[in-house]
Amino acid sequence: MSIRVHAESAVSFSGNAVRINGESVVLLCASLFYFRIPREHWRERMEQVKAMGYNSIDVYFPWNFHELREDEWDFEGMRDAESFLRLAAEAGLWVIARPGPYICSEWDGGALPAYLYAKQAPMRLRDNDPVFLEYVRKWYDKILPILQRQQAGAGGNVICVQLDNELDFYDCGDPKGYISALRDMALAQGIKVPLIACAGQGGLPQASGLAEGVVPTCNFYPDNRDPEFEHKVHHYREKLAGMNVPLLVTETNRTHYLLLRLLSAGAKLLGPYLQVSGTNFGFTNATNNWGRPLAFLTSDYDFGGMISPEGHIRPEAYEGRLLGRLIRAYGVALAEADPDAKRAWKAEGDTENVFGPFALELKGGGQLVFITNGDGCDKRITLRAAENGLSFPSAGALELVGLRSLALPVDVPLSLWGLPGRIVYSTAELYMAERQAGGAVLAFHMEGSGEMALAFDAPVASAAAEYAALEQKGRQLRIRFAGAETVLCRIRLGDGRQLTLIVTDRLKALYTEEVSLDGELTVVQPSAETVKPAENADVKWRLASAAGGKPAARAVRAGGASVHPPFLEHLGVYRGYAWYETAVRVPGKTNIKGFLVRQGGDVVSLYAGGQYIGTAAPGGGGAFMLIGESDGLPAGTLRLQVRTEIWGHTNFDDARLPGLRLPALKGIRGLTAVTRVCDISSNWRVFHTADDTFGAGDAEGGNGKTGMHEKPEKPGKPGASSQTGEADDESLWPLVGFGGWQSADHPAYEIFRREFEPSQDADSWTLHFRGLEAEARLEVNGNEAGPVHPLDPFVDISSFVNSGETVRLTVYLRRSIGQSAGRVIVYEGSAASGFTVFAAEEPQLKASAEAADKATAEQQLPLTLASGAAGWLFASVKSSAAGKGWRVRANGSALKLTVFMGERIVGRLWLPGGAARPVMAGGSADSFYLPGPWFGEEGEQLSIFLEAVDPQAHGKLKSLDFIPV
Repeated sequence: MSIRVHAESAVSFSGNAVRINGESVVLLCASLFYFRIPREHWRERMEQVKAMGYNSIDVYFPWNFHELREDEWDFEGMRDAESFLRLAAEAGLWVIARPGPYICSEWDGGALPAYLYAKQAPMRLRDNDPVFLEYVRKWYDKILPILQRQQAGAGGNVICVQLDNELDFYDCGDPKGYISALRDMALAQGIKVPLIACAGQGGLPQASGLAEGVVPTCNFYPDNRDPEFEHKVHHYREKLAGMNVPLLVTETNRTHYLLLRLLSAGAKLLGPYLQVSGTNFGFTNATNNWGRPLAFLTSDYDFGGMISPEGHIRPEAYEGRLLGRLIRAYGVALAEADPDAKRAWKAEGDTENVFGPFALELKGGGQLVFITNGDGCDKRITLRAAENGLSFPSAGALELVGLRSLALPVDVPLSLWGLPGRIVYSTAELYMAERQAGGAVLAFHMEGSGEMALAFDAPVASAAAEYAALEQKGRQLRIRFAGAETVLCRIRLGDGRQLTLIVTDRLKALYTEEVSLDGELTVVQPSAETVKPAENADVKWRLASAAGGKPAARAVRAGGASVHPPFLEHLGVYRGYAWYETAVRVPGKTNIKGFLVRQGGDVVSLYAGGQYIGTAAPGGGGAFMLIGESDGLPAGTLRLQVRTEIWGHTNFDDARLPGLRLPALKGIRGLTAVTRVCDISSNWRVFHTADDTFGAGDAEGGNGKTGMHEKPEKPGKPGASSQTGEADDESLWPLVGFGGWQSADHPAYEIFRREFEPSQDADSWTLHFRGLEAEARLEVNGNEAGPVHPLDPFVDISSFVNSGETVRLTVYLRRSIGQSAGRVIVYEGSAASGFTVFAAEEPQLKASAEAADKATAEQQLPLTLASGAAGWLFASVKSSAAGKGWRVRANGSALKLTVFMGERIVGRLWLPGGAARPVMAGGSADSFYLPGPWFGEEGEQLSIFLEAVDPQAHGKLKSLDFIPV
């Protein structure tokens, strides 16, 4: 199979090269996202990327960042994608454009607009589905003309356009048809640069469909110390070379020594993900599966890449500059290099956890030999060529520092830099090479002692070295150096040209700014980062009660009699907060034990009769909120309010929780006042069989709640295959606790059955399979109730139960040795009905803040907010003395904070405390960034919505520390 790109493209591929305007290049590419960086900082970030050795950036374009509601488009301000691309071209950075429609990127819904989830017509997202593709076409009609105008060959610097993203992680039924459809849209819009599709877990056919004209690329996120990594990369490089395209690594880890390992295997695009950090402003965070399994993405979007969200250059950035200089030093010779198929080098000495050697055959002759130390401790080794017996160093050993990779030249022609001869070998790595008037200067770095050998094709007139031992035999030179001082060697050829060699330690190499032919080395080491002290920023705080934050919320649904309120997306609510208001009637002589929330997402805070009950983050599943004995609520009609927050739609499709499915909906789907909690874990009849009676059940469907999966077929009843032969005589089944039958079978197949008596005055029944680890499927009164999900073990059986009539339960269990069946709890009570829903996105919340600001009182920190209470905290803040803004760190517990700077949300925090708090991932969970350019001359208003979200403790805000950027 051979993949061909557009004949008129300015970018072309071969099996071992990327060519832009006819020039072969290795692309060192940093992720830089306009939607996470203030527009005023775009140019500065690009200049920083360029200065740190990178020649390209990759850019996602989030669909739902531009289409805020259906057919409501915005490409202004921070959303001005075309201006961003123009700046990239001005900065001299090539751009890999990634317009989705799905981008992942830990972004709300992976950038798919949430209104798609609420469409009534059946739709298969991210698949060859005509309904979905028509919506994609509307997005492509907006974004692709921008990319077309800014593509290479048309005046811009876009060199590739990626279709979708890591499709092999998603259960796409027709990847070839889907990617082909996206390809056709791109071609119809005049995209001529190559179209690519990245594989997230190595599934090239699943990610790209191997569609004609679409180049598969790879995302690798290995353990940096994986000794087999190069072999894996070689596998993909060889497969892609057979398609006549190079290995393009669109995403990988940020460590530059891992990038050298990729380079050694022939990769021509090195794309460490998120070298430029940012902020998820507004309601753009995602939820995903980085927790147990649920995680909330922080507003701070920072994985420790080389540039911080505020624009600080981190030490790793200088490693990037070193790598970029190495790539430029070898130029086309490296850009068209092929891995040495013979693997003809070996390492000798202390080689435990030493990876390689691996060699690249340079275009025009010579090799780069790569060797990696995967240990934290230093190694001493020798490199030996199998064919000619060449071994170096000739004396002593090469010192290979821990967690470091080196690319060492062997038989590399000096003609690369305009001189006759070759570098026979060097134990120092070349990191800068410049042709200058009268010759060339080559700068190397290494740790410890080492040596270098050169051979010239012209007479050597003179050679002299400082801090090195120089041996010359005619046109052959060997230079030995101890590494204590910077080595300077000047070699003058018979025709007057000069070669200057400089060997420094790695630290000097990292911070070298310039080299000259006379051997002058300009080293500028940045001043050490000091911990900047917190400042008070002259902040005077004011506090007001928020009354739940609802005064300015808009009504989106009124009343009704249903016990199933609509999900928020069905009401046109795609982000922010919503309040469900309802009532429940509890029969007399009963007390409410707690409340059961059905299919809640993402944050659910419940109030009953004005009393705060609790907060949960159910991940789209159920949650039971227990009421203490002293807080019991009486029977009768009770008003209920549920404050929900869409933290973000999941950016990753994971079957372990309903809320982690890609089209998961938000809000709640039901609310029950529980009047009876009954543990029915004892006295189940059990039938054990060697056959799989589990049937064709769907282990991923999550109780059939999401409507995404077919219900499983009813399994066969036990019969002649039983061990006892008496399966039909149920009176002979042993009576045990649920899951209490011991078996040596692996897996074991069991049927558990029992009855319970429901109350006559209840109308809602839910089973909770608490602690279940095995696969289970439930029947109620002979009716299929669906699978039981271990991470969402609540099953609503109300539709199968009649008040006062015996309920017969049958559970089909399949479990491996050691898996727990848990306990079975019945929650019985009265379902709330008639829900009125109010919603508040950024404009409504800001209006609520303005109303609350009229009734504030001065407030000193620390402050305490009563459990379940909400409030607005205000202050006028000026920029830091340097005018670059602040990093503000919140110290406290059991509080959620939604932080406005002027009209914009700059951070959402959930401080530690309370069992409901999920894993917070993606960056700093306790701080937010106030960008300097967003401050006016008189400062800016901070408005912070506070929610105390722990029923067991008051919320505390001890301090807000302002750290100057």
